[in-house]
Amino acid sequence: MSTARTSATSRDGRIDAGSDRYARPLIALHWVIAIAIISMLCIGFYMVGLPRGLPFKSDLINFHKSLGITVFLLVLLRILVRLAYGRPPLPPMRTWQRAAASITQALLYVGMVGMPLTGYLGSSFNKYGTKFWGLALPQWGSDDKHLREIFFGIHGTIAWIMAALIVLHFLGAMKHQLIDRDGLLRRMWP
Repeated sequence: MSTARTSATSRDGRIDAGSDRYARPLIALHWVIAIAIISMLCIGFYMVGLPRGLPFKSDLINFHKSLGITVFLLVLLRILVRLAYGRPPLPPMRTWQRAAASITQALLYVGMVGMPLTGYLGSSFNKYGTKFWGLALPQWGSDDKHLREIFFGIHGTIAWIMAALIVLHFLGAMKHQLIDRDGLLRRMWP
């Protein structure tokens, strides 16, 4: 790897011309959001299997909702930061790999926005609503089991798709790191 490409960002964190690394704020947001989303998926898959009426389950659901909204806000911030800082060019790769990377990344963003929105909307159509770290958020409707099931069904489907996309994203990064050895992982490594 050439040493000319090692100065990734300028003092203000912006990507230097010719850099192959993301700006520091994007790297930080990537890893915080990644850890939070993986945690959210684990909590979500765990809590749906718990029996109704457990006090612990309601606490877990409220934590899941608060963390989900926090992740949603961080994703919105990440989108704004990415628009401001840009992204480094991809290393040379086959056309199908470039397309797969772009599609996977676009779908991850759709999921990162869609999952919390459908969760919030599903919660808006029950008597409990959504509390964001204890603060009650507006409900968008009354207790409606049919609408709640639709939104939670979409929420659950997106969760499974996100889990698959995260695995695909991870495997792609490992392929680039261990097989191609093209330094792609270094772009986003802290």
